[in-house]
Amino acid sequence: MSTQPLHTPIRRTKIVATLGPASDREGVLEAMISAGVDVVRLNFSHGSPEDHRRRLTEVREIASRLGRSVAALGDLQGPKIRIARFANGAVTLAEGAPFVLDMALDGAAGDAERVGCDYKQLIEDVDAGDRLLLDDGRLVLDVERIEGQAIHTRVVVGGKLSNNKGINKQGGGLSAPALTDKDRADLMTAIDIGVDYLAVSFPRTAADMREARELLGEAGKEIGLVAKLERAEAVADDATLDGIIEACEAVMVARGDLGVEIGDARLIGTQKRIIKRARQLNRAVITATQMMESMIESPLPTRAEVFDVANAVLDGTDAVMLSAETAAGDFPVETIEAMDRVCLGAERERIAQESGHRIHEGFTKIDETIALSAMYAANHLSGVAAIACMTSTGYTPLIASRIRSGLPIVGLAHSAIAQRRMALYRGVVSLPFDTSEMAAEELNDQAMALLVEQGIAEVGDHVMLTRGDHMNAHGGTNTLKILKVEKA
Repeated sequence: MSTQPLHTPIRRTKIVATLGPASDREGVLEAMISAGVDVVRLNFSHGSPEDHRRRLTEVREIASRLGRSVAALGDLQGPKIRIARFANGAVTLAEGAPFVLDMALDGAAGDAERVGCDYKQLIEDVDAGDRLLLDDGRLVLDVERIEGQAIHTRVVVGGKLSNNKGINKQGGGLSAPALTDKDRADLMTAIDIGVDYLAVSFPRTAADMREARELLGEAGKEIGLVAKLERAEAVADDATLDGIIEACEAVMVARGDLGVEIGDARLIGTQKRIIKRARQLNRAVITATQMMESMIESPLPTRAEVFDVANAVLDGTDAVMLSAETAAGDFPVETIEAMDRVCLGAERERIAQESGHRIHEGFTKIDETIALSAMYAANHLSGVAAIACMTSTGYTPLIASRIRSGLPIVGLAHSAIAQRRMALYRGVVSLPFDTSEMAAEELNDQAMALLVEQGIAEVGDHVMLTRGDHMNAHGGTNTLKILKVEKA
């Protein structure tokens, strides 16, 4: 893969964009990648395996042609906890009216008084006094009693209710397993088409992530797991949250279902806690859901959306994610351009470049010690243009990227898989760097030459370079050098 010189300034926060009918339009996908997409999301809730394969093949072809490393995130649907269908289309529920969720009702026979449910276990998961939220919390029902296969509720917040809308229980407690039969089939598709990351929906504990890891097996060992944090149980206490984070490579703050289950008031602090804890535990973190939702139909974001994205950037998120905005919206490219501008604007703020990460902690691993030392030195030495990490897996750049900085971290890797894995890490630019034909004494000079060629460093700049004595050896980083760029 040839690479093109990078544009400056380099955006540190990565952009995840969901693919769909909007990105399938002629020329749109290439324009999206050119505008700055770092990770594409393949949503297995929609489309066929052939759709996902076709889209990823096109992404890889475009990225190679543009000299970009673009990662692919496969997103499993998870359990469908939804109402069934109405006989005559959508109904309107009036505040104060009774409404029945009837497990025994025909799946297409709902009306304004009752509707069936795809998730039959719901009858076992709720009790009188529980609150149910439909359609992402737009309608609210209070459970009054259970009779046979029917859950009798009272409408607290009414409105229009259409087919197959989701159900959440306030406070959590629905027992549906995180991985369904459909997810298991989609997981095999994800391995087959070669995604870089796989997101697991609705995990409750670390055990759900370990199950996904076992299913990936040897064939999927290079795929990084992403835990979508959207159940109240997953964030109920620090031990559970830490367990989930440590059982995967990245987490997603999935604010739709999570906000419905824990409430908007708690969501604010929970988002910040997840981002902070993920970074402390050396995991990447994605902030998602409705980040620029108005741009589905508008060419410009609202001020509230601008501040939402900017605050996630200032919190230290690795990536911000677009869903329907790029999958089904009218302005997918404009949305990416707007998000790029907002991220760059937020990253100029001093708070986005200062870090006290692990400043008072001892280190136990040599590669972590080197990575963190490089970042602290770079942040305090004038004239440094970049931190360059020769890496076989992308681990050293990941550790380095946990420290806030205004400087680019350059991951120099021979492996295309490692290059794409690094596409999710905040502040990391991944470049192909094949050391197999290089003599040991020329490695440093070749790395400096590549940084100059890419417009990252200039003659007279200093570069922090980390590497190991044995290249392409996992965990072998043991050296930090401060080099001066002597020639172009």
